[in-house]
Amino acid sequence: MKTTHPLGKLIAIGGNEDKGTYPNPRTRRKYYLNFFELGILKRVVSESGKDDPRIEVITTASMIPQEVGPIYTASFAMLNCHNVGIMDIRTPADARQPEYLDRLLAADVVMFSGGNQGRLREMFGETDFLDAMVRRYRAETHFVIAGTSAGAMAMSQHMIRGGSVPDALLKGAVKMGPGLGLLTTAVIDSHFVKRGRFGRLIEAVSLYPKLIGIGLGEDTGVLITGGNMVETIGSNLVIILDGHNVVHNNAAAAKKGTALSIENLTMHVLAKGNVYHIEERKFYPSQAS
Repeated sequence: MKTTHPLGKLIAIGGNEDKGTYPNPRTRRKYYLNFFELGILKRVVSESGKDDPRIEVITTASMIPQEVGPIYTASFAMLNCHNVGIMDIRTPADARQPEYLDRLLAADVVMFSGGNQGRLREMFGETDFLDAMVRRYRAETHFVIAGTSAGAMAMSQHMIRGGSVPDALLKGAVKMGPGLGLLTTAVIDSHFVKRGRFGRLIEAVSLYPKLIGIGLGEDTGVLITGGNMVETIGSNLVIILDGHNVVHNNAAAAKKGTALSIENLTMHVLAKGNVYHIEERKFYPSQAS
């Protein structure tokens, strides 16, 4: 059966400091400025095809939504985008309110903030809101879904919920669970380089070897079109892990806490402008390649 590729766009951003975890002025200022220095939010806007798109920022993952929401509103205003709403959905009952569904259906861009990715699945799983978002993503060419940090990780169908970096590459160090199901061919991790999360993405790929692992460095994102074409945006690095050619893999049989053993795992390092095609499993220096 032929797979139909989604027409919408995903923009997954690695984050800098997690606004839902580190609520202090110095951290927020750093995060805010880096978005503009790298032009990532500008790219979010431009991919909508409109100069002033209707943007809905979903702060559900954050534990400090009252601080995160205004930062995004001010940030988009600096790009001359003033048609911005904040959805602070705190409970599954909130997610089922007709008002939020109507706003989702009217939005050109939906952006998920950072925080705790598990909250996103908990609030939106099995709701008409999520069904409508997935339906629009599959059917509408200029519909953009963006997410930073937790908001990026939740895009995967199989989502990394957490994991111990010190115990990396020991069975059970990574905690997996269902995500929002937008990206079915890959699993995403964020804050990848500075927080040393190689080990937990390796374990995730070893558990799901038919998925591509995407590790997002800070200040960096990927634009995913057609559910397949991954273009690096921003100034840092994106790591791609491919387990399709693995020969030996003990992840399924190993006992919890024992060392993983994996042969022939492939890694690619992408800088700004580099492209990776998930279905072809090929690296390209640029879109024109």
